[in-house]
Amino acid sequence: MSSVSVVDLSYFDAHVRSKYSDVIGAKLGGKVISFSDEFFAEASNLLTARPPIRDKTRFTYNGAWYDGWETRRHNPEPADWVIIKVGVTSARLVACEIDTTFFDGNQAPAVSVEAAYSETEPEASTEWTTVLERTDCRPSARQFFLRAAGETKDFYNYVRLKMYPDGGISRFRLYGTPVPVFPAAIDTEIDLAHVSNGGVAIKCSDEHFGTVDNLLVSGRGVDMGDGWETTRSRVTGHEDWVIVKLGAKGVIDRIVVDTAFFRGNFPDKVRVEGSDATSDEAVLDNGDWTVLVPDAKAAADFEHEFKISHDKPVSYVKLTMVPDGGIKRLRVYGRRVL
Repeated sequence: MSSVSVVDLSYFDAHVRSKYSDVIGAKLGGKVISFSDEFFAEASNLLTARPPIRDKTRFTYNGAWYDGWETRRHNPEPADWVIIKVGVTSARLVACEIDTTFFDGNQAPAVSVEAAYSETEPEASTEWTTVLERTDCRPSARQFFLRAAGETKDFYNYVRLKMYPDGGISRFRLYGTPVPVFPAAIDTEIDLAHVSNGGVAIKCSDEHFGTVDNLLVSGRGVDMGDGWETTRSRVTGHEDWVIVKLGAKGVIDRIVVDTAFFRGNFPDKVRVEGSDATSDEAVLDNGDWTVLVPDAKAAADFEHEFKISHDKPVSYVKLTMVPDGGIKRLRVYGRRVL
């Protein structure tokens, strides 16, 4: 039996979203592989990165359009379900969010979440572990659940969301720690900041237009919306920043700061620093940083690559925008140290 606690948004943002990754999100590569039904709205909408929207004037052949997963009425089975492949190799699961925004009167009355590790796609014989016991859902609401610390040791690569007996859910987020598969040769260069290798953005100054977790995913994105963008500053000397915990401590060879799609709102300059702190608390408290990339003029819609001469290992990096703006991706290529 799983043990979870219900938490509010402020606690979730401070203690979950800032420390863990949504390991099933579409932008990380999570995908729906099977479902019981999606008559009114597709199950894949559950994994969309942007918040749900509503257009009451929009209808499809089957009925009102919803930005979420919605099944038909009168399900003869106990529950509708969807199976999702985790976007990383596997992950330890810490918390989840069930969002029924705009589903009011047609929301899922209750849900549960199960997880499994399988070398192949789940079958009828697959053994599932309960992550979230059956719990009631509120209409048009975001609900946040935190697992007990003692239950987060196992890792999984498939998740099954059930709703009892049918209805609609806008978004499903499942936060955890990726379990990376590093190259056997320790001196192989890898992106130590990439979320699949365990990188996570633990704190930032601002993320008004785009969230910092976008910095650490694959590819160069599709538009300005899937990067990190801050508000415009009017204060002399202002700087925006983000601190990233690397997936493994390492010696950095090169750093890439990509401003793809940011053409009139890229930062004037960028700076990157490193720290060998041993904990999040230590790096946030002491501010002991070594400059890896001194203030460098930035350009629009461009991959800036910087060779790094610092030969000491670091476990955290701090990316600073002077004074503000938008960045699409941050790559920190280096070699692990044990």
